[in-house]
Amino acid sequence: MATPIGNLMDITARALLVLARASLIACEDTRVTGKLLGHFGIVTRMLPYHDHNAGMMRPRLIAQALNEPVALVSDAGTPLISDPGYKLVAEARAAGVNVVTAPGPSAVIAALSIAGLPTDRFLFAGFLPAREKAKADVIAELANVPATLAFYESGPRLAATLTALRAGLGDRPAAVGRELTKKFEEMISGTLSELAARWADAPPKGEIVVLVGPPLPAPAATADELDSALREALTSLRVKDAARAVADRLGLPRAQVYARALALKDAARNG
Repeated sequence: MATPIGNLMDITARALLVLARASLIACEDTRVTGKLLGHFGIVTRMLPYHDHNAGMMRPRLIAQALNEPVALVSDAGTPLISDPGYKLVAEARAAGVNVVTAPGPSAVIAALSIAGLPTDRFLFAGFLPAREKAKADVIAELANVPATLAFYESGPRLAATLTALRAGLGDRPAAVGRELTKKFEEMISGTLSELAARWADAPPKGEIVVLVGPPLPAPAATADELDSALREALTSLRVKDAARAVADRLGLPRAQVYARALALKDAARNG
């Protein structure tokens, strides 16, 4: 479950019941989760579970979860989204533990719901690499994904990441969400170049989500471009093969391109 420390009103009654009934709460930082428990008068014992002690703690947590309820809490947002909890869940399920969820706010889902970008398909890619070459390589891998892309980012790196996305993806529509579901929440939309310029000299504070719209449709080929491509293809391919190759390259309906290829072939034969 989540501990939305930034906005205590976001926690659900079900989540509070789970925390109160648990025999043990595994959390990233006991100081952070302790604030939440103290606010609601919950006295359940806590143990830290994070990247540095996860291997040692998992067997202990799983052994207890086989006999008593154990809760897993993240510092902010829904657990297992960019945190180490997935290994604990995987091993707990393999050991026969019944794992259930009491979801809290998720920054990426919150951002998608208010950004005004397509949500029928989206790909969450977490944090991009910090190094310029590695970042560019990952962006290149995502360039042709037909979906809205979602990333987490820090304030100091935001402008550089937006610039790298502009270079690798083109100047697509995008949005930057900051401190979502919290007091200073904001969502700013624009093109990638506009957003990069906005924060070039003044990095924002807080937790940030970057959303980038799907690839922009290529401009439709003109009649002259179609004829030129077909004439070139017909010098070495049969009509059917030439039409298929040109249709795929220009993004046009194959039937339309095939009909035009036949017309050009007949014109050449009769000319």
